Amino acid sequence: MQSRIEKAKKIKVLVLDVDGVLTDGSLFFDNKGNEYKGFNVQDGLGIKLMQKAGIQIAVISGRASKPVKLRMEMLGIKLVYLGQLEKGIALEEILHKTGCKADELAHVGDDLIDLPVFTRVGFAVAVRNANEQILPYVDWQTELSGGQGAVREVCDFILQSQGKMDALVESFKT
Repeated sequence: MQSRIEKAKKIKVLVLDVDGVLTDGSLFFDNKGNEYKGFNVQDGLGIKLMQKAGIQIAVISGRASKPVKLRMEMLGIKLVYLGQLEKGIALEEILHKTGCKADELAHVGDDLIDLPVFTRVGFAVAVRNANEQILPYVDWQTELSGGQGAVREVCDFILQSQGKMDALVESFKT
């Protein structure tokens, strides 16, 4: 069985869930029905580092949300699939659009809705606060929880595994 480092070395696309991964899973609404979400700024920088290193980012969420759409635009993520209750269909489209093989994709998720993606990708990651039912299907569980830096943890791990982190760190010194 391949180590998680060997799996991470192959990654060309990182696929992220949103609620419970990029956020802590909380949903906030005002009395007019406007939705609010909190995103971790370090996760955002991790995503930008991945993009700078030539690794594409994709997002598949079971919910459609204006705040998520806005945040993905801010991060320059083009492969965004919102309101996707059948995540396997969105994954097929990502594979087609990127021309990558399934083992060149990683996915970070937290619940049962992520299983169709976990069972196909080369590197499946659950956040610390993930539902325990998905743990048998993942290669690694992060130390940090969703919305609390788990995505940055995954980004750093992939970049370090691929030997790209040192150059990225150096690029910030100038």
